[in-house]
Amino acid sequence: MRRNYKPEGKGHKRYNNWRRRDSRWRSNERYRSAASSQFDSSDTSAGSSSGSAQSSSVPELPGFYYDPEKNRYFRLLPGHNNCNPLTKEGILKKEMEVKRLQHLEEDKNRKKSSRLGLNASLLLRKQQLGLLPSTTYCRRIHELKVTCMQRKEVSIVNPESVGAGTHKYEFILADSSYERLFVVNDMENGFCKYGLLNLNGLWKDVPTVESHDDNPYFTNQKVVTACWASLNAPDSHVLVCLLGKPEAPGCVSLIPACRFRNLAADYDDVRPEVVYNIRISNAWSCAWCLNPRLECSYAAGLRNQVLVLNAATDVQHTFRTSSDVLAQQFATQTLLLYNGCRSGEVFSIDLRAFYRSPDDWKKGVSFSQGSSITCLRLLQDENYLVVSDMSGQIKLWDLRMVKCVQNYEGHVNSYAHLPVHVKEDEGLLLAVGQDCYTRIWNFQDARLLRTIPSPHTAAKDSIPSVVFSSYQGGKRPVPGLLMAVQKDLYHFSYDSNDI
Repeated sequence: MRRNYKPEGKGHKRYNNWRRRDSRWRSNERYRSAASSQFDSSDTSAGSSSGSAQSSSVPELPGFYYDPEKNRYFRLLPGHNNCNPLTKEGILKKEMEVKRLQHLEEDKNRKKSSRLGLNASLLLRKQQLGLLPSTTYCRRIHELKVTCMQRKEVSIVNPESVGAGTHKYEFILADSSYERLFVVNDMENGFCKYGLLNLNGLWKDVPTVESHDDNPYFTNQKVVTACWASLNAPDSHVLVCLLGKPEAPGCVSLIPACRFRNLAADYDDVRPEVVYNIRISNAWSCAWCLNPRLECSYAAGLRNQVLVLNAATDVQHTFRTSSDVLAQQFATQTLLLYNGCRSGEVFSIDLRAFYRSPDDWKKGVSFSQGSSITCLRLLQDENYLVVSDMSGQIKLWDLRMVKCVQNYEGHVNSYAHLPVHVKEDEGLLLAVGQDCYTRIWNFQDARLLRTIPSPHTAAKDSIPSVVFSSYQGGKRPVPGLLMAVQKDLYHFSYDSNDI
């Protein structure tokens, strides 16, 4: 009969310690064998794969970072420790910078066609034979031109000591004729400056823009958004929303473009140059109405309400909402105002109806996209609306069926208020992501045509602002993409030789 031996006293304690050490050794041995088998399998299967693929095949250890180049783990310390050279944020920033430089080199040496068999001679031959409709031919040519865009740095002529080119760009906004840019610059002392740039010199071998900021505007409040306004003439004013502070309330300003010297020499209005200022706290968005039945009217999206005002008669209407309004656009064929909210809801307000109180009104079209809305773009056929949100989704909605009919994938956004640019004539859709990449899609089939990396290091405060048109520059139009990032302005022009 076998008896179980149970040591007692000091021998019992030594036996337990030996058993614990033995179990730890065996578990570590199993882990090392499993890790080595994973390393061996990854080496044999991947071969010459990239460092990111190798790092994804090794096991992740909490609090440690695996360096594929040195083939070992390093301990991660809290990111708030300034003396720590190795943090998750630093590692991610380093990886993004390596990828950006890689993509810049690839974009420089990229193929000139994004679609198999797409070339100008073949498209022209098909169009001459009647095998290709003229609209399709134009879209394909623009698609081909987009793949051939080459980057050039733009020089700014006659900048003043506080002019453009000496401070970081916040955003740029082109007028309807693409002859002028409204520019907001961020200054080092907490102020920002905004003025206009003339695009008449983009056709030169060295593209230039003219800056005459003898009378720029300065403010210590953040410029949230802006849009061009046609009060006395097409694009005669700029509508600017300033974010409020505890010591200074926010406001919406309507500034005449002729206040900026030499940029509106053909402006012959004899009326005084009046700047309209309306003190409004927490204005998140604004939109100007181009419908002649609502002449001189604009809208402002506020905290839990919408204001519609007439600049000539000072008549205003208030509509209370359940969420902050972050994006707006007027329809031009109907008296409808479309609004996008922080809650992700998109709804329309019928301005033909009479409402007795701010709460006594009903929504027209209403749907939700699931995240905070950042931009609304109505198409020429106003039954369709492009909506982007803070989850990186860009969708095309059919307002008659209230149904999403197209999804443009690849956009990156998690919290920023980023615009979307739709060029229907060229069949293109553009957006700059929070990762500082500019993406261009085919508007019809939502195919990603090109991804342009930022010329500067990607950061939260250096997201590029872009303007795209096939007739930039006024009298001598130059097609292409204008990009403002940090203190530099770039022009991606079509290269006719490559086409």
